[in-house]
Amino acid sequence: MQREHILKNPPFKECHASTLVELANGNILAAWFAGTKEKHNDVAIWGAIRYPNGWSQPIHLAKVNNQPHWNPVLFRGSGNIVYLYFKIGNGCSYWRTMVMKSIDDGQTWSDPEEMVPGNLGGRGPVKNKCIELSDGTWLAPASSEIGRWQAFVDRSSDFGKNWERTSLINMPKKIVGKNPKTGKDERFGVIQPTLWESTPGNVHMLLRSTCGHICRSDSTDYGKTWCKVYETDMPNNNSGLDLAKLSDGSLLLAYNPVGQNWGDRYPIDLALSEDNGLTWNSIPVDVEKREYSYPAVIALADGGAAVTYTWGRKNMVFVRLNKDDVAAMKKGTLEVLAV
Repeated sequence: MQREHILKNPPFKECHASTLVELANGNILAAWFAGTKEKHNDVAIWGAIRYPNGWSQPIHLAKVNNQPHWNPVLFRGSGNIVYLYFKIGNGCSYWRTMVMKSIDDGQTWSDPEEMVPGNLGGRGPVKNKCIELSDGTWLAPASSEIGRWQAFVDRSSDFGKNWERTSLINMPKKIVGKNPKTGKDERFGVIQPTLWESTPGNVHMLLRSTCGHICRSDSTDYGKTWCKVYETDMPNNNSGLDLAKLSDGSLLLAYNPVGQNWGDRYPIDLALSEDNGLTWNSIPVDVEKREYSYPAVIALADGGAAVTYTWGRKNMVFVRLNKDDVAAMKKGTLEVLAV
């Protein structure tokens, strides 16, 4: 198991919300937002490439205007074009989703364009990667934070040229308790889905929530419609999570095992499921009192997986598991190495 910091002497004060993708040449591209501090106008999208001999220096990928930039998402479908989605705007109610493309493994990029021209509030992937379904449809895991938190999915049948938004997914109507930040009653809410397809047409999502548990919804029609959101047994601290379906069909999840709304963002665990997310076996990855948050997870062509996550807002951690590591995790014998 490989585990390392991505950044050395970063040229910014804070960084957060990483994403990653395996390139056609086998290298790994990661991206995140960074600047003085989240929500500041100097925040831009940065990235780096993991070559066989180590990480490149940070690369300035995008700065569209003098507004905060947010939550980059990298995606490569069955072709070799790499897409970079990200949000711009002064708060989620004013988010616009931008997209850039690279045809040369992240060396050069197209100019940023709006994913859905004229939209405010954010379309497309809000934190986690898109997936390509067995019938070629692209699904982008999306959510709205205008009023009540709710999730939806954007669907594309033409490789991301045009997108159709599903309805907001139904949720239980209940109060989950006091918001410790405001002291006011908080409604059940979910955002930032992560998606996988178990068998053709059967698609599932796990969601960040306000109820102290990871929530879930399922679709039987290629993501067109979704069942009512329901709670799982897995804890959630109202912070981001992500998973990927590996080549052997198992699911690898990265999350904070803290069952409290607006709870601590430490420790961070990896968990493996061999029954389509019904049960999970977890191992701790980082346990000290420091923020470990907003993980990203991808399956690799060699049967392994790669993970990134925020490390104290000062760095990003990169974790790589090969096929033997996944097998050891199933047996409960995988050892976690110190950074």
